[in-house]
Amino acid sequence: MSNIHWVELIVFTVLFLGVAGMGFWAANWKKGDTMDHLDEWGLGGRKFGAWITWFLVGGDLYTAYTFVAVPALMFGAGALGMYALPYTVVLYPIVFLPVLRLWSVSRMHGYVTPADFVRGRYTNRTLALLIAVTGIVATMPYIALQLVGLEAVLRTMGINASGIAGHLPLFIAFLVLALYTFRSGLRAPALIAFVKDILIYIVIIVAVVYLPSKLGGWGSIFEAADAKLSKVNEKTGAPAGSTLLTGNNQLQYATLALGSALALFLYPHSVTGILASKSRNTIKKNMIALPAYSFLLGLLALLGFIAIKAGVTPLTNAATNKADTNTVVPLLFDSQFSDWFAGIAYAAIGIGALVPAAIMSIAAANLWTRNIYKEYIRKDASPQAEAKQAKWASLVVKLGAVAFILFIDPQFSIDLQLIGGVMILQTLPAVAIALYTRWFHSWALVAGWVVGMGWGMLLLYGIGNKATGKQHFAGSALPLGKLSIFGWHPFGTSTTQIYVGIVALAANLVVAVIVTFVLRALKTPEGADETKGIDYHADDGDADLKEIAAH
Repeated sequence: MSNIHWVELIVFTVLFLGVAGMGFWAANWKKGDTMDHLDEWGLGGRKFGAWITWFLVGGDLYTAYTFVAVPALMFGAGALGMYALPYTVVLYPIVFLPVLRLWSVSRMHGYVTPADFVRGRYTNRTLALLIAVTGIVATMPYIALQLVGLEAVLRTMGINASGIAGHLPLFIAFLVLALYTFRSGLRAPALIAFVKDILIYIVIIVAVVYLPSKLGGWGSIFEAADAKLSKVNEKTGAPAGSTLLTGNNQLQYATLALGSALALFLYPHSVTGILASKSRNTIKKNMIALPAYSFLLGLLALLGFIAIKAGVTPLTNAATNKADTNTVVPLLFDSQFSDWFAGIAYAAIGIGALVPAAIMSIAAANLWTRNIYKEYIRKDASPQAEAKQAKWASLVVKLGAVAFILFIDPQFSIDLQLIGGVMILQTLPAVAIALYTRWFHSWALVAGWVVGMGWGMLLLYGIGNKATGKQHFAGSALPLGKLSIFGWHPFGTSTTQIYVGIVALAANLVVAVIVTFVLRALKTPEGADETKGIDYHADDGDADLKEIAAH
């Protein structure tokens, strides 16, 4: 703690406190008649326009973890880290129509969560519960990862003590986050997202223009990256990575990009940003404009190679005594820029943690309140009681995220996020496909979820990492030779890798189809569908829309 970078810390603190003040004031911004309703507290009154939605959804999807982890993956593994770029390119065309339909049906019936929609579509409490629990569990490590990004910045500024002292600044930051989220709900991250994105764009554009010229140009940068990544790792007996994809990881790259694109708008926090939009037209404009963030992401990824050329060595985390590769980008800024500009960069990353962490905790709280608390604990809960429950639940979620950092190796929380991606994909048949057809029997969807989730976890359990010494849950890349179907190995001993999430989703769909045929043959009854075809095309201003914040 004696090597604190005071100028950087002061700049960071001033900007951090400034946006915290904005978070508290946000309760008065676009204020509705009451904050004691999930429509207002959890969805910002469902009236965010195109610009607000663009910053909100962008701030939600492109997180602090993205800003530090994607370059860190490029730094450690090379070309594989670029999967995030095609994934965000194909994402928006894939989700363009489904999110419009989800917004319309949710606006018509007052749905707040994906599980609300599933409950109304199938009238199956068990299926809705599975969707809610999956969303909450998959979101928790995602929130923890925002802390990983924030702690990487704090460590770089010299706050790298072991024990409670090393985590104290993080506690303070998230206490502030918890308080203004409790007060202002979704309006707080929506307002703060403006500042966060402006800072991020300034920092990254300056970095990718200035640093290559300072370090000898892009040719020199790629040469340095190739030299580092081609060195053989003594623990694995293989190179750490490469600047080009190999025969073994091309399929992994493609399936990881596709799986990530399919999964992203199934996450509760992504849905929250969409449902907060004012109209279908607002969403259309955003699906067209949001790919601008993909350009930013590509520039961010290249910072990993720039860090190699700059000779950056990751800091050792005093709490775990392990090298923390998430400090690569903060260290790059620390070594190449003035203290005041580095402080601005750190503030951009820190604020970039607050925005998605707030939205994620709100989304998880909405799921708990609507689909567990009201459905199973207090069925007669009033809108005021729902809002109160959600506020307190959001605090518990944040405390859980802090507990991840305290009691679990932060690197393990990163692995948990990969598991979360596989998990959330298993909700695709019940949520995304159900927006178009109700052909699947609801109990077949339950069976598909059980098989997909179970097989996915089993496959992830068997994935180890020699470089880190972890034997289980150490990644999401599965060699095809290890893919076994009741003892049959269809791909022999192939070392070509594939993303586990796609394999588990395929099993989920196959089981759902087969069980649907069986249940239909047995004439097993289904629940009623409370939605109608016209509901999926409703728009702002239609006469039959459910009133916002109706009691």
